[in-house]
Amino acid sequence: MNKVLVSFFSASGVTRGVANKIANVIGGDLFEIEPKVKYTDEDLDWTNQESRSSIEMNNHESRPEVKNKVSNTENYDTILIGFPIWWDLAPRIINTFIEENNLENKKIYVFATSGSSSVENSFNTLKHTYSDLNFVSAKRFLSSVSDSDITNWIK
Repeated sequence: MNKVLVSFFSASGVTRGVANKIANVIGGDLFEIEPKVKYTDEDLDWTNQESRSSIEMNNHESRPEVKNKVSNTENYDTILIGFPIWWDLAPRIINTFIEENNLENKKIYVFATSGSSSVENSFNTLKHTYSDLNFVSAKRFLSSVSDSDITNWIK
């Protein structure tokens, strides 16, 4: 791999921890995909259909605003995008990130955190939605991921 960007959205800190481990193992640069308006615990209550996350995930067109964009995507050959799995999908803020940054001609790897959900549906949905981009592979990690698990995935 050449120059790598490890981008991630983390609502509770779990994905941030995994992203830090990945960046340390592969030597990539970190970029946090931060919402312009931070999610509260109430916003993240998936059992409440009126919560912010439920409303966003039920609306395929929802694109939560992000604080900042990557200013130098041209410097990266490979982009890793990490997120917690919400409703068996990537949170809508990942769509915002993809649409606001030039990821053409990049190898894109997806990593997700979840205690039980598979990453396959979220990965396949992103590949289908952004069929002009080069999504290579995806991996689900637990918060306790080891350096060797990360190394094996990257290889």
